[in-house]
Amino acid sequence: MKLYDFDGMFDSKLSEYIRKNPDKYTESEWEDLIPKFYEAFGNTFIKSIGDTPNGFYSKFTDKELISALSAHIKKNIPVSKFLLNALERTGSAELLTPLLDGSDAEKEFAVNLIGADGRVLKKYLNMLVSPDCSEELKITLLELIKEKADIVADDALKFYECGEEVDLMLEILACSVIRSDKIFDILVKEFRSNPERVSVNANLLARYGDERALGCLLEKIDEEGVSYLEYKELLLAIESLGGTYENERDFSDDPYYELLKSHNYSAQDASDKK
Repeated sequence: MKLYDFDGMFDSKLSEYIRKNPDKYTESEWEDLIPKFYEAFGNTFIKSIGDTPNGFYSKFTDKELISALSAHIKKNIPVSKFLLNALERTGSAELLTPLLDGSDAEKEFAVNLIGADGRVLKKYLNMLVSPDCSEELKITLLELIKEKADIVADDALKFYECGEEVDLMLEILACSVIRSDKIFDILVKEFRSNPERVSVNANLLARYGDERALGCLLEKIDEEGVSYLEYKELLLAIESLGGTYENERDFSDDPYYELLKSHNYSAQDASDKK
């Protein structure tokens, strides 16, 4: 399979054009125009290839497109937007799935192309608990899984119970739409038993959306040891579940509260002096 560095060709043509027209556009105008030039380049006939970049890939089968992507990555040849656009049009999640077992670069390209396809979410979940999964890829996988959390909720529960990526599993479970007493009880237990993650776990309870959580949230927000930051997160969680909390609290000894108050005063002072 013949591979072409279309991005390199475009950069070369663009550099030549800029060299010949250095004062034609301002810097901001160049920033706006370059993406348009790149898009137009996709439909520009290249004599040495006998086709346009878009036309070149339009002749590929789905399997050939995926093979081309893999070959570009392995040979360190830039993957052009023209190839990615052709791949996106295929919608072939099954054909891209084998790349999820490939190199880090192959995984990233495959995940970005497949997106939150329900057919691969269990695979994503298994990748999430793998020691070979990079932190950057974990973030991407987590966000995609959370979009359709119910599909993998049972598996996420098993990983949670085995102590695998507990914090990530809790985020997934909190995004489940189908109500479960088991999930609710876990979220409440984590909220009550982990004083270091009060704000995070309050947010998870709010996201889960079960009004039964109001009791433990109201109980916590009334505690003397709650920091100002935790208070604000708890208040947001309570209000998002339809509750209210009106007791007055004194946070004058809280360093974050004092810092925030001083910044507010500084901003107000600056505004008053205008």
